[in-house]
Amino acid sequence: MPFIAPSDAPAFTLHGAVFTGLASPSRGAAETATWIVTLPAGVPATPHQLTREEIFVGLEGRALATVGGQAYEVTPGSALVVPPHTMFTITNPDAAPFKAVALLPVGGQAVIAGQAPFTPPWAA
Repeated sequence: MPFIAPSDAPAFTLHGAVFTGLASPSRGAAETATWIVTLPAGVPATPHQLTREEIFVGLEGRALATVGGQAYEVTPGSALVVPPHTMFTITNPDAAPFKAVALLPVGGQAVIAGQAPFTPPWAA
């Protein structure tokens, strides 16, 4: 399907973050999965990596990200490019929620220490 209305976008919660699925293979995309990630205040960062490059574009609020040991501040209009197989965290240090659009090539999987790689349901 070439159009996903907000009412058709499923929401998933993992480690306190909310992922609103937009484009993905199950919703008609063949090459790129996109979603909106919302980080409420105080949600602890979960260190993880992905098997493909992931991109975040800040929409609202502010987040602090660490990518391969380097710290970044993600704000509205900024883009964070996370290389594949690179440990990273992203957290919201403020009272207001942080929102970003995230993009991941279809087939990309998340890797959390001690767990088998998995395809996040919002990207499936």
